[in-house]
Amino acid sequence: MTVTTRPGWSTLPALMYHSVSAVGGPMRDLAVPPALLREQLQALTEAGYRLVGLTEALDLLATGSTEKLVAVTFDDGYRDFLTEGVPVLKETGAGATLYASVGHLGGTAGWLGESAPDFGPMLTWDELGEVAAAGVEIGNHSLIHHPLDVLPPAQLRDEIKSSHEQLEQRLQVKVRSFAYPHGYNSRRVRDLVASTGYDNATEVGRRLHTPGEKRLAVPRLQPTPDHSGADLVELVRHGEPGLAPKVKQIAQPGWRVARKVARTFGRNLT
Repeated sequence: MTVTTRPGWSTLPALMYHSVSAVGGPMRDLAVPPALLREQLQALTEAGYRLVGLTEALDLLATGSTEKLVAVTFDDGYRDFLTEGVPVLKETGAGATLYASVGHLGGTAGWLGESAPDFGPMLTWDELGEVAAAGVEIGNHSLIHHPLDVLPPAQLRDEIKSSHEQLEQRLQVKVRSFAYPHGYNSRRVRDLVASTGYDNATEVGRRLHTPGEKRLAVPRLQPTPDHSGADLVELVRHGEPGLAPKVKQIAQPGWRVARKVARTFGRNLT
């Protein structure tokens, strides 16, 4: 799809949620309780933003829409998204994209290690179908949640293509959006994502998306349990403060090399 720039469009805020729950410990920022999620989404709506899934946001911008848009996304596919998140989305009139970790459906978030039980079970295939029926866009978060940019070619193809086929065949929906596990991507990964049939993809980035950036590497902002509704409106307006987002962007190639070396010696740096 050819992307045009709408008059006056300078940024697209995209939000990256995970679990709709309360979690303690080092992973607490990956969970936002239902009441706070409601407050955050309501605050954005009251500030004049229309909340939609990522593909819808990009499509609207490509047609020249001048609406104030925020793309709302959820990674991984925890069951609490269906039981707690979907009702909040309906109540606030928000759309969203859910990125499912296909190989973990019906199980647990194994990549989180000892913290996995804190997040509860993953959606089953039937429950993921309920999410799709509720009007939520289903995106792909790969098969086994590996950092894709350090995988050998055959494993990389399986992570991207097999999971895509399973989602489309079992849910009977078109899957257009991909979320890179841990946010890691490279030209090789993006090219394979594009050739598989996705027309957009998202990383972490912690920045606002601007018109000149790749549609296959849309950065996102992360709401946390420390963001009030008013705080999130400010984050959406201005992006993450400080130099950290730019420094992380510049450091990506060197960090990829370090992770490749670590993988060679049997370690996993995420």
